[in-house]
Amino acid sequence: MFRIGYRTLKTGIGTALAISIAQMFHLDNFVSAGILTILCIQNTKKKSVKASTSRFLACIIAMLFSAAFFEFIAYHPVVIGLLLLVFIPTTVTLGIKEGIVTSSVIILHIYSAGNVTLGLFENELGIIVIGIGIALIMNLYMPSVETKLEDYQVKIEENFYKIFCELINHLKTNESDWDGREITETEELLKEAKNLAFKEVENHFLRHEDIYYIYFKMREKQFEILQRILPIAASISLEVEPGKKIAQFLEELSQHIHPGNTALFYLKKLYDMKVEFEQMELPKTREEFEVRAALYQFVREMEQYLLIKSSFKGIQKGERKRDVHLT
Repeated sequence: MFRIGYRTLKTGIGTALAISIAQMFHLDNFVSAGILTILCIQNTKKKSVKASTSRFLACIIAMLFSAAFFEFIAYHPVVIGLLLLVFIPTTVTLGIKEGIVTSSVIILHIYSAGNVTLGLFENELGIIVIGIGIALIMNLYMPSVETKLEDYQVKIEENFYKIFCELINHLKTNESDWDGREITETEELLKEAKNLAFKEVENHFLRHEDIYYIYFKMREKQFEILQRILPIAASISLEVEPGKKIAQFLEELSQHIHPGNTALFYLKKLYDMKVEFEQMELPKTREEFEVRAALYQFVREMEQYLLIKSSFKGIQKGERKRDVHLT
Protein backbone atom coordinates (compact mmCIF):
# COMPACT_ATOMS: atom_id res chain seq x y z
CA MET A 1 0.00 0.00 0.00
CA PHE A 2 1.33 3.45 -0.99
CA ARG A 3 2.10 5.47 2.12
CA ILE A 4 3.93 8.73 2.80
CA GLY A 5 5.75 8.81 6.12
CA TYR A 6 6.56 11.83 8.28
CA ARG A 7 10.22 11.84 7.27
CA THR A 8 9.34 11.72 3.57
CA LEU A 9 6.85 14.55 4.00
CA LYS A 10 9.34 16.68 5.92
CA THR A 11 12.04 15.97 3.36
CA GLY A 12 9.82 17.05 0.46
CA ILE A 13 8.61 20.25 2.13
CA GLY A 14 12.03 21.09 3.59
CA THR A 15 13.86 20.62 0.29
CA ALA A 16 11.44 22.84 -1.60
CA LEU A 17 11.63 25.47 1.15
CA ALA A 18 15.45 25.45 1.29
CA ILE A 19 15.81 25.82 -2.49
CA SER A 20 13.18 28.60 -2.56
CA ILE A 21 14.91 30.60 0.20
CA ALA A 22 18.36 30.15 -1.37
CA GLN A 23 16.95 31.22 -4.75
CA MET A 24 15.20 34.20 -3.14
CA PHE A 25 18.58 35.42 -1.85
CA HIS A 26 20.00 34.98 -5.38
CA LEU A 27 22.63 32.49 -4.26
CA ASP A 28 24.63 30.65 -6.89
CA ASN A 29 24.15 26.85 -6.93
CA PHE A 30 21.02 27.36 -4.82
CA VAL A 31 19.82 23.78 -5.43
CA SER A 32 22.65 22.58 -3.18
CA ALA A 33 20.70 23.95 -0.21
CA GLY A 34 18.03 21.37 -1.01
CA ILE A 35 20.63 18.59 -1.13
CA LEU A 36 21.86 19.59 2.33
CA THR A 37 18.32 19.53 3.68
CA ILE A 38 17.71 16.05 2.26
CA LEU A 39 20.88 14.71 3.87
CA CYS A 40 20.33 16.36 7.26
CA ILE A 41 16.73 15.26 7.86
CA GLN A 42 16.99 12.08 9.94
CA ASN A 43 14.49 9.84 11.73
CA THR A 44 15.34 11.25 15.19
CA LYS A 45 16.21 14.69 16.55
CA LYS A 46 19.58 13.65 17.97
CA LYS A 47 20.64 12.06 14.68
CA SER A 48 19.53 15.18 12.82
CA VAL A 49 21.60 17.46 15.06
CA LYS A 50 24.61 15.16 14.78
CA ALA A 51 24.33 14.96 11.00
CA SER A 52 23.86 18.73 10.70
CA THR A 53 26.82 19.52 12.98
CA SER A 54 29.08 17.09 11.12
CA ARG A 55 28.14 18.50 7.72
CA PHE A 56 28.46 22.12 8.82
CA LEU A 57 31.96 21.61 10.26
CA ALA A 58 33.03 19.51 7.28
CA CYS A 59 31.82 22.19 4.85
CA ILE A 60 33.73 24.94 6.68
CA ILE A 61 36.91 22.84 6.64
CA ALA A 62 36.34 22.07 2.95
CA MET A 63 36.12 25.77 2.16
CA LEU A 64 39.40 26.47 3.97
CA PHE A 65 41.17 23.51 2.34
CA SER A 66 39.85 24.52 -1.10
CA ALA A 67 41.17 28.06 -0.71
CA ALA A 68 44.59 26.76 0.33
CA PHE A 69 44.95 24.03 -2.32
CA PHE A 70 43.46 25.84 -5.31
CA GLU A 71 45.01 29.25 -4.67
CA PHE A 72 48.47 28.05 -3.67
CA ILE A 73 48.76 25.09 -6.06
CA ALA A 74 46.40 25.30 -9.03
CA TYR A 75 42.85 24.91 -10.25
CA HIS A 76 43.38 21.46 -11.75
CA PRO A 77 41.57 18.09 -11.43
CA VAL A 78 44.73 16.53 -9.98
CA VAL A 79 44.64 19.10 -7.16
CA ILE A 80 41.06 18.03 -6.34
CA GLY A 81 42.36 14.50 -5.89
CA LEU A 82 45.20 15.70 -3.65
CA LEU A 83 42.78 17.82 -1.64
CA LEU A 84 40.49 14.85 -1.03
CA LEU A 85 43.45 12.71 0.01
CA VAL A 86 44.03 15.16 2.84
CA PHE A 87 40.44 16.25 3.50
CA ILE A 88 38.81 12.82 3.89
CA PRO A 89 41.25 11.49 6.54
CA THR A 90 40.86 14.81 8.37
CA THR A 91 37.07 14.47 8.60
CA VAL A 92 37.40 10.84 9.69
CA THR A 93 39.87 11.82 12.42
CA LEU A 94 37.55 14.59 13.64
CA GLY A 95 34.56 12.21 13.63
CA ILE A 96 32.63 14.18 11.01
CA LYS A 97 32.89 11.80 8.06
CA GLU A 98 29.13 12.19 7.45
CA GLY A 99 29.98 15.55 5.88
CA ILE A 100 32.31 14.17 3.18
CA VAL A 101 29.68 14.03 0.42
CA THR A 102 28.19 17.48 0.99
CA SER A 103 31.64 19.01 1.47
CA SER A 104 32.73 17.55 -1.85
CA VAL A 105 29.94 19.55 -3.49
CA ILE A 106 31.28 22.75 -1.87
CA ILE A 107 34.80 21.89 -3.06
CA LEU A 108 33.53 21.49 -6.64
CA HIS A 109 31.65 24.80 -6.39
CA ILE A 110 34.87 26.60 -5.46
CA TYR A 111 36.80 24.75 -8.17
CA SER A 112 34.20 25.73 -10.78
CA ALA A 113 34.36 29.39 -9.69
CA GLY A 114 38.10 29.43 -10.50
CA ASN A 115 38.78 32.12 -7.95
CA VAL A 116 38.37 32.35 -4.17
CA THR A 117 36.65 35.55 -3.07
CA LEU A 118 34.82 36.76 0.02
CA GLY A 119 31.59 36.78 -2.00
CA LEU A 120 32.10 33.13 -2.96
CA PHE A 121 32.59 32.16 0.66
CA GLU A 122 29.49 34.12 1.66
CA ASN A 123 27.50 32.34 -1.05
CA GLU A 124 28.62 28.87 0.05
CA LEU A 125 28.07 29.70 3.71
CA GLY A 126 24.57 30.92 2.86
CA ILE A 127 23.78 27.62 1.13
CA ILE A 128 25.10 25.66 4.10
CA VAL A 129 23.18 27.67 6.71
CA ILE A 130 19.90 27.59 4.75
CA GLY A 131 20.10 23.88 3.92
CA ILE A 132 21.07 22.73 7.40
CA GLY A 133 18.85 25.29 9.17
CA ILE A 134 15.71 24.20 7.31
CA ALA A 135 16.49 20.54 8.09
CA LEU A 136 16.80 21.32 11.81
CA ILE A 137 13.55 23.30 11.78
CA MET A 138 11.70 20.49 9.98
CA ASN A 139 13.00 17.98 12.51
CA LEU A 140 11.74 19.95 15.50
CA TYR A 141 8.50 18.01 15.19
CA MET A 142 8.60 14.29 15.76
CA PRO A 143 5.35 12.32 16.16
CA SER A 144 4.92 10.66 19.55
CA VAL A 145 5.30 6.88 19.55
CA GLU A 146 3.96 6.40 23.09
CA THR A 147 0.71 4.85 21.84
CA LYS A 148 2.68 2.29 19.82
CA LEU A 149 4.87 1.56 22.82
CA GLU A 150 1.79 0.95 24.95
CA ASP A 151 0.46 -1.42 22.27
CA TYR A 152 3.70 -3.37 22.38
CA GLN A 153 3.49 -3.46 26.17
CA VAL A 154 -0.03 -4.92 26.08
CA LYS A 155 0.83 -7.52 23.41
CA ILE A 156 3.93 -8.69 25.27
CA GLU A 157 2.03 -8.99 28.56
CA GLU A 158 -0.73 -10.94 26.82
CA ASN A 159 1.82 -13.33 25.38
CA PHE A 160 3.43 -13.79 28.78
CA TYR A 161 0.00 -14.68 30.16
CA LYS A 162 -0.62 -17.18 27.34
CA ILE A 163 2.76 -18.82 27.91
CA PHE A 164 1.99 -19.22 31.61
CA CYS A 165 -1.43 -20.66 30.79
CA GLU A 166 0.05 -23.21 28.38
CA LEU A 167 2.63 -24.20 30.98
CA ILE A 168 -0.03 -24.60 33.67
CA ASN A 169 -2.18 -26.64 31.30
CA HIS A 170 0.73 -28.98 30.63
CA LEU A 171 1.38 -29.38 34.34
CA LYS A 172 -2.25 -30.20 35.02
CA THR A 173 -2.88 -32.59 32.14
CA ASN A 174 0.61 -33.73 31.08
CA GLU A 175 -0.64 -33.05 27.56
CA SER A 176 -0.23 -30.09 25.26
CA ASP A 177 -0.86 -29.27 21.61
CA TRP A 178 0.76 -25.84 21.94
CA ASP A 179 2.79 -24.85 18.88
CA GLY A 180 4.93 -22.33 20.79
CA ARG A 181 3.82 -19.45 18.56
CA GLU A 182 3.87 -16.98 21.47
CA ILE A 183 7.58 -17.69 22.07
CA THR A 184 8.74 -16.60 18.61
CA GLU A 185 6.16 -13.80 18.52
CA THR A 186 7.27 -12.38 21.88
CA GLU A 187 10.90 -12.49 20.83
CA GLU A 188 10.09 -10.42 17.75
CA LEU A 189 7.83 -8.03 19.66
CA LEU A 190 10.56 -7.34 22.22
CA LYS A 191 13.08 -6.60 19.49
CA GLU A 192 10.73 -4.20 17.69
CA ALA A 193 9.62 -2.55 20.93
CA LYS A 194 13.19 -1.90 22.10
CA ASN A 195 14.10 -0.33 18.76
CA LEU A 196 11.05 1.93 18.91
CA ALA A 197 11.73 2.88 22.55
CA PHE A 198 15.34 3.73 21.69
CA LYS A 199 14.08 5.92 18.86
CA GLU A 200 11.92 7.77 21.39
CA VAL A 201 15.03 8.41 23.53
CA GLU A 202 16.79 9.86 20.48
CA ASN A 203 13.98 12.39 20.08
CA HIS A 204 14.63 13.99 23.49
CA PHE A 205 17.84 15.94 24.00
CA LEU A 206 17.77 15.87 27.81
CA ARG A 207 16.70 12.24 28.14
CA HIS A 208 19.39 9.56 28.18
CA GLU A 209 17.10 6.62 28.80
CA ASP A 210 13.41 5.97 28.33
CA ILE A 211 11.21 4.22 30.88
CA TYR A 212 9.68 2.10 28.12
CA TYR A 213 13.13 1.02 26.95
CA ILE A 214 13.98 -0.01 30.52
CA TYR A 215 10.64 -1.83 30.71
CA PHE A 216 11.23 -3.80 27.51
CA LYS A 217 14.77 -4.66 28.62
CA MET A 218 13.27 -5.92 31.87
CA ARG A 219 10.73 -8.04 29.98
CA GLU A 220 13.49 -9.34 27.71
CA LYS A 221 15.45 -10.59 30.72
CA GLN A 222 12.30 -12.16 32.15
CA PHE A 223 11.55 -13.77 28.79
CA GLU A 224 14.99 -15.38 28.72
CA ILE A 225 14.29 -16.85 32.15
CA LEU A 226 10.82 -17.94 31.07
CA GLN A 227 12.33 -19.83 28.15
CA ARG A 228 14.59 -21.68 30.58
CA ILE A 229 11.69 -22.37 32.95
CA LEU A 230 9.48 -23.99 30.31
CA PRO A 231 11.42 -27.26 29.93
CA ILE A 232 12.12 -27.39 33.68
CA ALA A 233 8.49 -27.07 34.75
CA ALA A 234 7.33 -29.35 31.95
CA SER A 235 9.62 -32.09 33.25
CA ILE A 236 7.94 -32.03 36.69
CA SER A 237 5.04 -34.43 36.93
CA LEU A 238 1.78 -33.35 38.56
CA GLU A 239 1.68 -36.75 40.24
CA VAL A 240 4.20 -35.52 42.83
CA GLU A 241 3.02 -33.04 45.44
CA PRO A 242 5.57 -30.33 44.50
CA GLY A 243 4.27 -30.44 40.92
CA LYS A 244 0.81 -29.48 42.17
CA LYS A 245 2.25 -26.63 44.21
CA ILE A 246 4.16 -25.29 41.21
CA ALA A 247 1.05 -25.44 39.02
CA GLN A 248 -0.91 -23.58 41.72
CA PHE A 249 1.87 -21.01 42.10
CA LEU A 250 2.07 -20.33 38.36
CA GLU A 251 -1.71 -20.14 38.04
CA GLU A 252 -1.97 -17.60 40.83
CA LEU A 253 0.92 -15.62 39.37
CA SER A 254 -0.68 -15.48 35.91
CA GLN A 255 -4.11 -14.48 37.20
CA HIS A 256 -2.96 -11.46 39.19
CA ILE A 257 -2.88 -8.89 36.44
CA HIS A 258 -3.31 -5.44 37.91
CA PRO A 259 -1.43 -2.13 38.21
CA GLY A 260 0.28 -3.02 41.50
CA ASN A 261 3.74 -4.53 41.80
CA THR A 262 3.18 -7.95 43.34
CA ALA A 263 6.70 -9.27 42.80
CA LEU A 264 7.68 -9.02 46.48
CA PHE A 265 4.53 -10.86 47.52
CA TYR A 266 5.33 -13.75 45.18
CA LEU A 267 8.97 -13.78 46.22
CA LYS A 268 7.75 -14.49 49.74
CA LYS A 269 5.52 -17.32 48.50
CA LEU A 270 8.42 -18.70 46.49
CA TYR A 271 10.67 -18.59 49.55
CA ASP A 272 8.07 -20.47 51.59
CA MET A 273 7.83 -23.05 48.82
CA LYS A 274 11.62 -23.41 48.77
CA VAL A 275 11.69 -24.00 52.55
CA GLU A 276 8.94 -26.60 52.19
CA PHE A 277 10.85 -28.42 49.44
CA GLU A 278 13.99 -28.46 51.59
CA GLN A 279 12.08 -30.15 54.41
CA MET A 280 10.96 -33.00 52.16
CA GLU A 281 12.46 -36.47 52.59
CA LEU A 282 15.60 -37.20 50.62
CA PRO A 283 14.98 -38.74 47.19
CA LYS A 284 15.14 -42.53 47.11
CA THR A 285 15.01 -43.20 43.39
CA ARG A 286 16.64 -41.69 40.32
CA GLU A 287 13.26 -40.30 39.19
CA GLU A 288 12.71 -38.58 42.54
CA PHE A 289 16.24 -37.17 42.42
CA GLU A 290 15.63 -35.69 38.94
CA VAL A 291 12.32 -34.17 40.10
CA ARG A 292 14.00 -32.65 43.17
CA ALA A 293 16.78 -31.16 41.01
CA ALA A 294 14.19 -29.69 38.64
CA LEU A 295 12.31 -28.20 41.60
CA TYR A 296 15.37 -26.39 42.91
CA GLN A 297 16.25 -25.13 39.45
CA PHE A 298 12.70 -23.92 38.97
CA VAL A 299 12.77 -22.01 42.27
CA ARG A 300 16.09 -20.35 41.40
CA GLU A 301 14.89 -19.28 37.96
CA MET A 302 11.55 -17.97 39.28
CA GLU A 303 13.37 -16.06 42.00
CA GLN A 304 15.44 -14.27 39.36
CA TYR A 305 12.30 -13.68 37.28
CA LEU A 306 10.57 -11.94 40.19
CA LEU A 307 13.66 -10.03 41.35
CA ILE A 308 13.99 -8.49 37.89
CA LYS A 309 10.39 -7.28 38.09
CA SER A 310 10.72 -6.00 41.66
CA SER A 311 13.58 -3.70 40.62
CA PHE A 312 11.42 -2.01 37.97
CA LYS A 313 9.99 1.27 39.25
CA GLY A 314 7.04 1.54 36.89
CA ILE A 315 5.99 3.73 34.00
CA GLN A 316 5.36 7.41 34.56
CA LYS A 317 2.42 8.90 32.68
CA GLY A 318 1.90 12.57 33.35
CA GLU A 319 1.41 13.04 37.07
CA ARG A 320 0.30 9.46 37.60
CA LYS A 321 2.68 6.60 38.09
CA ARG A 322 1.48 3.14 37.26
CA ASP A 323 3.25 -0.16 37.23
CA VAL A 324 3.02 -2.36 34.17
CA HIS A 325 0.61 -5.22 34.50
CA LEU A 326 1.97 -8.74 34.59
CA THR A 327 4.35 -9.61 37.44
